[in-house]
Amino acid sequence: MHLHFTSEQRLDGDGSATDTAADAGVSERAFTLGDIPGVLWTPASATASAPAPLILLGHPGGLGMMHTRLAGRARSAAASGFASATIELPGSGDRPRSADAEQARADLHRALAAGEPVDEIVDRLVLPLVERAVPEWQATLDALLALPEIGGPVGFSGGVTAIAIKLAAVDQRIAAAGLFAGSYVPRAMFDDARQLTIPVHMLLQWDDEGNDRQLALDLFDAIGSTEKTLQANMGGHRGVPSYAGDDAGRFFDRHLR
Repeated sequence: MHLHFTSEQRLDGDGSATDTAADAGVSERAFTLGDIPGVLWTPASATASAPAPLILLGHPGGLGMMHTRLAGRARSAAASGFASATIELPGSGDRPRSADAEQARADLHRALAAGEPVDEIVDRLVLPLVERAVPEWQATLDALLALPEIGGPVGFSGGVTAIAIKLAAVDQRIAAAGLFAGSYVPRAMFDDARQLTIPVHMLLQWDDEGNDRQLALDLFDAIGSTEKTLQANMGGHRGVPSYAGDDAGRFFDRHLR
């Protein structure tokens, strides 16, 4: 698939677009890879003679809705000299919907509200998503690493935990993973977690209303990496303290330099 840039702008300090060259120097370029939309952010320091390490920014889907938050994460990464990139998930944003996924998502919400078992529903929802999304991330990585201003090593940060685990398990270019234990991971994927050997930093919100805390703890225990850290904070899914992002940034500083 061919990477085609569709727009370019620079971001000022609060993430808004600017045409002033004297601003922060974070370049934001929208692109398409086949029919997959994405965004690449690069610091001014990224050049062919000094290519920037890359962080892949995961998210739960809906690139337009998530843009402000993703741009903030990208600006923080750029301050450390890292490029960042993301793509839209299958079935999200303007991409074609899957009737099976929509039904599984509705079944999951119903089962959670009723206090019913969800393992079978999670498998129906997450496993097909992972099967589609991981090759798309790999194709994106192929295209981005071909750019002269982008180099390795590569990290994966946040998003759908199951996608991050599978990608890190099958693609040796992923050198470090920062996971947010805020989404369900099918137990069938615990074998993938056991294959991981890269450094892992996992963030867990202790009172996350949309996640299974014990499942997240079991997943962390299953991860095969000898260097793995679990950071648990009180609060719900949206209550992540600001210093948790700083800690994740330091994690990538250690492993992507």
